[in-house]
Amino acid sequence: MSRKPARPEPVQVVKERRDGALKALVEGMPYARFLGIGFDRRGDELTAVMHFDEKLIGNPLLPALHGGAIASFLEVTSIVQLSWQTIWTEIESGRIAPEEMTPATMPRLPKTIDFTVDYLRTGLPRDCYARARVNRSGRRYASVHVEAWQDHRDRLFAQATGHFLMPQAGPGSDG
Repeated sequence: MSRKPARPEPVQVVKERRDGALKALVEGMPYARFLGIGFDRRGDELTAVMHFDEKLIGNPLLPALHGGAIASFLEVTSIVQLSWQTIWTEIESGRIAPEEMTPATMPRLPKTIDFTVDYLRTGLPRDCYARARVNRSGRRYASVHVEAWQDHRDRLFAQATGHFLMPQAGPGSDG
């Protein structure tokens, strides 16, 4: 007697699980909320968006975005991308249930070891976008490159490279 193959989950169920996990991940970062950072998800690809707000201006004479806000935007984007890549398998398998996803139940975030920002041009008073690429991710260490733009993807206004200490799994770990 042959068994019928299991039916794939409805697309909407998978989408809700992915969106719920991303929302819980970002909501667990109060500074991301303060800066107005959100994420647009297409499959496993994330694009960070930092919506313009007057509080982000560093030099009102130009006006230009504050370098600290730009650096924070790039670092948050890197950490979320790295975390997203780490939990992707759990999300796709259904081992992470949408109704159980809260900032408290999400895995711990990677910790920044170092983060180097290149300011390529003035950050104008408008929305910013960024994408991060994980260059290497191991059990203890990860390297990420992130690029930010405003009006045109080919005209970067900042980029950064960061190295992160990955959280250690298991009870009693302090990673």
